[in-house]
Amino acid sequence: MGEFDLIERFFKRPPRKADVGIGDDCAVWSARAGHQLAFSADMLVEGRHFLSTVEPSRLGHKALAVNLSDLAACGATPQAFLLSLSLPRADEGWLSGFSQGLFQLADAHHCELIGGDTTQGPLNIAITVMGDVPVGQSILRSGAQVGDDIYVSGHLGDARLALEAFRGSVGLPQPVFDTARLRMELPTPRVALGMALRGIAHAMADISDGLLGDLGHILKASHVGAEIDLAAMPDLMQTSHLWSCPSDLALTCVLSGGDDYELVFCAPPSASEAIHAVSQACMTPITRIGRITGQPELVLRDAHGQIVPLKFRSFDHFA
Repeated sequence: MGEFDLIERFFKRPPRKADVGIGDDCAVWSARAGHQLAFSADMLVEGRHFLSTVEPSRLGHKALAVNLSDLAACGATPQAFLLSLSLPRADEGWLSGFSQGLFQLADAHHCELIGGDTTQGPLNIAITVMGDVPVGQSILRSGAQVGDDIYVSGHLGDARLALEAFRGSVGLPQPVFDTARLRMELPTPRVALGMALRGIAHAMADISDGLLGDLGHILKASHVGAEIDLAAMPDLMQTSHLWSCPSDLALTCVLSGGDDYELVFCAPPSASEAIHAVSQACMTPITRIGRITGQPELVLRDAHGQIVPLKFRSFDHFA
């Protein structure tokens, strides 16, 4: 099976929203009136971002999910994406599962594949996603204000817990491992939540490299600091109701685990009722974890209000 046969069989679809889709040298897209385009790109490399044992359908899902999560963090509506795929060989079974998982998530968010590239080489998946947002309504990292509350969506730390199990550094009961692995391999991009927070959140980021690291991007861009309540952290793990996780492991997973693809955002205290309503409408739990301060530092406080040394480190590709 050649390159163009591969594209034709597994990835080409008739254009839906694109003016020109797959089949020409360029895709052509007309932006909606009154909207700005939002773009993001992510790359998944075997052995670095995913294990060789992951099911192809789950990998297809995750490859797009991590990009949709970036759009969610800006409050953007997904529209289209480009896929560049490096493959060791044209494995029809693998391609069938991968494309099925990819398109199932794409269709759920009405996000159209409009082009890309394929080549032979080590397994590497690169997606560039495009969305749009009403002019002036993007939620950026630079808008946090002193006095804002800090919130996170969903649950944190379970993907890191699964990774530790794969590494053999922790033994997990089977139900706990299954739940954690699902969170690692099938993350849920919070697209609806991101759009619902337009006009409510002052600043937002998605949690891909770890809560503290990604919150740190907001603090740096906004020139502010933060105080985080550690007492709320262990309860954020979805597996906590299945397993009594040691507190030090729970804190490591939640604060610096990464691969969560939840949202961390800042909003004024006056928005608490609106946030509760958004949480219910999007069927997504939202937890307040701290507040924005005027001191340019990140402080962790325990249940007694005492400062805890900052020893947690988020993921860095080159560290």
